[in-house]
Amino acid sequence: MSNQSWLDERRVDLIAMRVEATSRGPWAASIEGENHTSGSSCIITADGSMDLSGASDYDIAFIANARQDVPYLVAELRRLAAILESR
Repeated sequence: MSNQSWLDERRVDLIAMRVEATSRGPWAASIEGENHTSGSSCIITADGSMDLSGASDYDIAFIANARQDVPYLVAELRRLAAILESR
C-alpha cells in the first residue's frame, strides 16, 4: 500500500455537496420539437421545471443529465480509488 493519494477527496466531497444542494433528481431535458411542440426547452426536475435563458438544447440536455451523471461518476471515482489504495 502506498501513501500516495489517488483521489483529491476534498474536491470530490465539494462536488458531491454541490450535487446534494441542487433540486431533487432525476432531471430530464424537455426539448421543444423533440418531446413537446410548444413552449421553450427546459429542464424538468422532481419538483418542477427550470428555464435556462440563452442555453442551447445541447446545453440543457447536458445540464439535465449531469444531475444523474455526476453522482455516478463520484461513486465510481471513489470505488476505483479504494481499489488503487488497497494495493
